[in-house]
Amino acid sequence: MRSAAPSTVVGPGGTGRRLVLFDLDGTLVDSTPSIWASIRVAVATLGLPEPTEDQLRSMVGPPLWEGFAAAFGLRGDDVDLAVAAYRAHYTGGAVSNAPPRPGTPAAMLEAPVYPGIPELLAALRADGATLAVATSKPEPFALRILAHVGLLPEFATVHGATLDGVVRHKEQVVAAALAAHPDGERPVLVGDRSHDVLGARAHGLPCIGAGWGPAPPGELAAAGAAAVVATPADVRAALGTV
Repeated sequence: MRSAAPSTVVGPGGTGRRLVLFDLDGTLVDSTPSIWASIRVAVATLGLPEPTEDQLRSMVGPPLWEGFAAAFGLRGDDVDLAVAAYRAHYTGGAVSNAPPRPGTPAAMLEAPVYPGIPELLAALRADGATLAVATSKPEPFALRILAHVGLLPEFATVHGATLDGVVRHKEQVVAAALAAHPDGERPVLVGDRSHDVLGARAHGLPCIGAGWGPAPPGELAAAGAAAVVATPADVRAALGTV
């Protein structure tokens, strides 16, 4: 198990209640357009050809370093340059919780909530579950997005990557969530890519596949998701089986 990420407490926690962890991109919010736009800027900055749709799709989910290396064959300093160019566009020039500079809107905020997510979160909280976010996105970015779309109050804690990339893997942020909620019962992760399934499995957790996200057909099942559901409304029923 790798070292756990730091975490941000944003709401009341719970003890002795079911712990449901949620991925962010592709699960709670549709961030694909903003991510793709930022990838295109990064690739152009390095003088590479326009990315294919397959390359773009492959980068929604994994940490940026791994994504740029796998999708575009970048190595060493070129990966760091691509990450920096991506973030400059994605954040509008800001890399913290502070608002972006005037005239530089943050692409990251163009991430609408998937239909049915607010209702799902409200229903789970009414059921007595403790909700937390575990994302490979840098934690400051995750907090800004969740606050912007109005979902932040639904979660007891938010766990994300560090800006220096030391913490960026799914198993690390899942570890942080588990450490923050040691009394959470039957923890489970809801996520949209194979990285979520594997990160949950590293800690013995089942993963419910968010079939409404950008994963290609069959990816979540092949990775070993305990269940794959088509809509957020189906998550509650799936929780009863895992």
